[in-house]
Amino acid sequence: DVLDPERLIQCPYNKHHRIRACRFPYHLVKCRKSYPEVAKELATCPFNARHLVPQADLSDHITKCNDRGFIEQDIVNQSSGFQREQMNAVSTWQAPPCDEDWETDSLEQSDSPFVWGTTNSGINSSSTTFEQKNCLPSRVRAPESFPYAVSWK
Repeated sequence: DVLDPERLIQCPYNKHHRIRACRFPYHLVKCRKSYPEVAKELATCPFNARHLVPQADLSDHITKCNDRGFIEQDIVNQSSGFQREQMNAVSTWQAPPCDEDWETDSLEQSDSPFVWGTTNSGINSSSTTFEQKNCLPSRVRAPESFPYAVSWK
């Protein structure tokens, strides 16, 4: 209960259980497992899962449930807000100009494999000599092998 979390509520599974409102949802889950025969006879309110009523009384409870008004009001607010958004949805966004050209970038790249922590000083792929420079700090080194077996080799 939002207004008084310390208020005591009677458990629908065992009439001798009185639980604080703030702990009630947790108790329902626990008690449902302990009393499966009673759980089969009870139905859950579609507006508030804390409302467990006998299945025969569910339709009557639905018409009188206090939480029904909150749910219906939320639905009305959401649908009217969605309609207002649809009417005002004129986008002024434009994509920024793109300077990338992936085709020329792929032609400029060298044929040497990527090795983490090293850089190639040779930029031209036709050059046969590459000087690899270690860019890692002195306390860190690149791995010499994979930490796992590669199945596709």
